[in-house]
Amino acid sequence: MKILLVEDEAKIAAFIEKGLNEHGYELTLAADGQQGLRMAMQGTFDVIILDVMLPVINGLEVCKRVRQEGINTPVLMLSALGTLEDKVQGLQAGADDYLLKPFHFKELIARIQALTRRQQHNLTGNNMLHIADLELDRTRKYAQRDSREIILTAKEYALLEMLLQNSNRILSRDEIGNHVWGQDFDSSSNVIDVYINYLRNKIEKGFSSKLIHTVVGMGYIMKEQ
Repeated sequence: MKILLVEDEAKIAAFIEKGLNEHGYELTLAADGQQGLRMAMQGTFDVIILDVMLPVINGLEVCKRVRQEGINTPVLMLSALGTLEDKVQGLQAGADDYLLKPFHFKELIARIQALTRRQQHNLTGNNMLHIADLELDRTRKYAQRDSREIILTAKEYALLEMLLQNSNRILSRDEIGNHVWGQDFDSSSNVIDVYINYLRNKIEKGFSSKLIHTVVGMGYIMKEQ
């Protein structure tokens, strides 16, 4: 997943870059609004993280111009300006979400995930997720591989949906645990490994290729071999 970060404060940019890289995101950094606008118009990104108070061109203007160019990439605005009017201005400029500085990194990740889920839902009119010959119909809560129905429990379904929504991106154990089991998830538990094995037995056993891969020390990724 590719993210454009437009942030002029070096310490904040470095903090975000380090955290996103650890979560498997590919980050492109712009240090002012003009550079960020140019990158947004020239590149293809899954999310744009945009500071409001930027040199050359401020974040509100960058967001407006991005939308005027017909670019629908989800925009998450960051700002130390936290009044209701500030938030309204950001959303009216075309932002999809507004996060106040300072913030906890877990919340930033959660906001990014929410934006990408929403975007994927909007782009997938029939609400289908798929990779290789595996398909998940989120409307009917129905999974199949090579036309063979796969019966899933509620937790297995939630885990499979998350893996498919984030295909080709490494998901950390914390991300999976918080999303599937909730904020009180015990990261020392082996429940994720157990359910990954359950899922592998259902979607890989008897098929020619593996789809769920372990990345040692980092987490899991769903991808074609």
